Amino acid sequence: MRPFHRLRPARASLRWKIAALAAVTVCLVVAAVGVLVHVWTAQDVRDRAEAQAFNAVYSAMDVYRRTGTLADGAELDPAALPAALRPPADGDRHTAYDGLVEGNLGPSVWAAQRTGGPGSPVLAVRVNMNPQLHTLHRLDVTMTLASLVALAAAAPLAVYGAGLLARRLRRVSETATRISAGDLDARTGPTKGRDEVADIAATVDLMADSLGQRLRTERRFTADVAHELRTPVGGLLAAADLLPPGETEDLLRARVRDLRGLVEDLLEISRLDAGAEQPVRARVPLGAVVAEAVARTGFDTEVTVGEVSRAGDATTRAGDATTADATDATTVETDPRRLERIVSNLVVNAHRHGAAPVQVTVEGRTVVVRDHGPGFPADLLLHGPRRFHTGATERGAGHGLGLTIALGQARLLGAELRLDNAPDGGAVATLRLPD
Repeated sequence: MRPFHRLRPARASLRWKIAALAAVTVCLVVAAVGVLVHVWTAQDVRDRAEAQAFNAVYSAMDVYRRTGTLADGAELDPAALPAALRPPADGDRHTAYDGLVEGNLGPSVWAAQRTGGPGSPVLAVRVNMNPQLHTLHRLDVTMTLASLVALAAAAPLAVYGAGLLARRLRRVSETATRISAGDLDARTGPTKGRDEVADIAATVDLMADSLGQRLRTERRFTADVAHELRTPVGGLLAAADLLPPGETEDLLRARVRDLRGLVEDLLEISRLDAGAEQPVRARVPLGAVVAEAVARTGFDTEVTVGEVSRAGDATTRAGDATTADATDATTVETDPRRLERIVSNLVVNAHRHGAAPVQVTVEGRTVVVRDHGPGFPADLLLHGPRRFHTGATERGAGHGLGLTIALGQARLLGAELRLDNAPDGGAVATLRLPD
């Protein structure tokens, strides 16, 4: 029996969402670490180059003052000296970074000091940073490769870990779906770990226990009330037969019959809820059984079996449908009494809450009952039939047990009962019997 409403799992798997989030997190962490290492190393390279240049110009100045010659790497007033190092006249040593790339020379650090007073030559030493920058480049490549390896290793682990979590959540979701479909015995059971998923699973099981207990209490109460009412209602009907004929007697008898029908419906629902009903199967012609069930309702209903259609009063139509069965000789193995109960309830519901014409079509193992009224309410299509709830005022008054009984009997027969609305208006109930 297909549920009327069920939970729909999200299209995007939580497993892949978590894995993608973990991968993005790893990328961000690796990028942040790589940038920090690069910036720190580049600054360290520059600081070391400045210290080397500073020390080199100190040694070169010492040699120049003692011998008047230039040490290796030292120059006087070099043309490439940055302008920032030309003005100093205080005799102190100064350094400056030169990002200009010339030939094979990369960025450099200059250190300079005047050999004497103002206007004296400037002794300068240039320290090329190209070897250190090459080392920095190799470090960047190494960090990138290490990051890719870390990402490649972290992604499968993230997928595996997310899969474990997703399976636990899916188990809870499947349990909730089964409960919403009416399986009140469904339980998630103990789950691994002590985390939020375990709390959710325990909460779902607790909810199912509480819901099942409440429903069992309500069903027991309904069964007890119906059983207790059966005897006094029977007495009322017997007493009504003793009244003198008249309008009052007819009205009272009709009301007592309605009350007895309600009590019988409640008892039937109670037996279905308790699982006390068992079908007595036999192979019967489907068209003839449906025609007979329609005839017993007493309502003017059009019956179509296979390619033959008859309309008129219910008794004539039952005979025509039986004749049509010779054309459509579909037989099914089912409980004919319960099948008649389903069909009659659907036909009565169509007449009471819908509008004429009401049509019953038998095709193969499928029975379709359609009216031309306002159709089934959206709430009924969403949640399925509910006892003592007709769904909408425009569908008339009633206690709402007919569809509930039909659904319970169909489930007992292993059949599928589907409720829909026709595109051009009207309610459509489709009963598909199992093979």
